[in-house]
Amino acid sequence: MAYATLDELKGRLDWELDEGEERIALGALVDASELAASYGREWPEATVPRLVKTLVLKAAARYVRNPNGYTQSRAGDETLAWSDAHGRDAGSVYFTRDEIRLLEDLAGRKRGIYSAVVSAWGTKLPQRDAAGHVPVDYSADSPFPMFSDGVSPW
Repeated sequence: MAYATLDELKGRLDWELDEGEERIALGALVDASELAASYGREWPEATVPRLVKTLVLKAAARYVRNPNGYTQSRAGDETLAWSDAHGRDAGSVYFTRDEIRLLEDLAGRKRGIYSAVVSAWGTKLPQRDAAGHVPVDYSADSPFPMFSDGVSPW
């Protein structure tokens, strides 16, 4: 399963791929698609959102351009350097934090803190009225002002 084709990936690269590079590129497309499904959700290949396809192509192209994850290379002294900036992702197909958030948003996954009202079975929760009053207890007829109403500032 891949959310993008090899021809679409070739269009993002500035050189012709040889046979070995094509094999690596196909693997990168599959890996990026699997990651996109795990960070977002599993979209049907025929109806994958365009932005997901774009993100898959970006991640695969990033890997094909630099499969070893080099950050520095010098030919004269044969210096190669790797960075821990991407940690375990260096030298593999990966999405950046912003790309992961986009995938989560596209899948409908929202980050944050949520609250849920919890009550015992059969009880009725007190309702606030529009003026900002809450009942003192369940049997009281006169509500207690919790915060300012429309008339007074306090």
